[in-house]
Amino acid sequence: MSAYDLAKPLLFSLPAETAHGLGHTALRAVGETPLARPVADHYTVDDDRLAVEAFDREFPNPVGVAAGFDKNAEVVPGLAALGFGFVEVGGVTARPQAGNRRPRMFRLREDDAIINRMGLNNHGAAAVGERLARLDATVPVGVNIAKSEDVESADAPADYRETYEQVAAGGDFFVVNVSCPNSQGFEELQNRESMAAILTELQEAGAEPLLVKLSPDLPDPAVADAVDLATELELAGIVATNTSTERPDGLESPQRAEPGGLSGAPVEERATEQVRFVAERTDIPVVGVGGVATAEDAYRKIRAGASLVELYTAFVYRGPSIAREINRGLLALLERDGFDSVDEAVGADLS
Repeated sequence: MSAYDLAKPLLFSLPAETAHGLGHTALRAVGETPLARPVADHYTVDDDRLAVEAFDREFPNPVGVAAGFDKNAEVVPGLAALGFGFVEVGGVTARPQAGNRRPRMFRLREDDAIINRMGLNNHGAAAVGERLARLDATVPVGVNIAKSEDVESADAPADYRETYEQVAAGGDFFVVNVSCPNSQGFEELQNRESMAAILTELQEAGAEPLLVKLSPDLPDPAVADAVDLATELELAGIVATNTSTERPDGLESPQRAEPGGLSGAPVEERATEQVRFVAERTDIPVVGVGGVATAEDAYRKIRAGASLVELYTAFVYRGPSIAREINRGLLALLERDGFDSVDEAVGADLS
């Protein structure tokens, strides 16, 4: 039994957001002290077969941390020491936001899931940008950029640009979040015209590599339209997917009726389906997000067309060894199927 297994009952007796804060404190302690090196030696799987090239960037392995875990770029070194191949920070808005009222994060323990309605709480682009500029990261860092709560849809392009310009110096890639289910006004941003205006504004500001993050709740024609736009604008990548407002049959937790975005095991199949749907329609690299908890989960998304995968919820349930476990498992799966690298396995299941 690991130390995390021993600590888990205590952590899970606390409100989810309180436990998350304690986790951040531990990660800051790792990242800001000499502990980082021995921790990295313990958790990092160093193998060239895991290396991935995407968006003209080199990733030591394909397993990253999804946006929402490190909203303010405070624990990137600690996460890198745990063996993750990259970290996506944010979502970041132009000015600080408090987010929604607590409680706003709920564990669905029976379902290995989380519902959150955080509402893009963050320190604001100026503070996050300064932190990123000082960061000496050993893995690529993506920045998730979102619309400010008080900004109307018509003014969204300028708002996204303002945020980007304050974080530009510290990001290795930039993800346009037009699909947050927990903040007002995002539904209107997912039509082609609104997305085009935002993405074009950011390209004119020099945002590169630029990715867009899609909702799992979009109907297939809307996803296809978004993929066509991403291809037309020559975006660097597509992130599939965000959390879901839908509730699949079979959820057992008494918290299942809480409003907010659902993540974790119940969305794994839908997220993988969307990865495949996107990858079948474009050569743009795909980042697969949703329900990744094991090497098999990650491998399904890779074979469905994802060059990289991200996780958050499984980190809560499985603990700090999860990146190591997934990367070791991926090596075994690659060897089983005769692939010499992750890159070779990407899209293996596509017709």
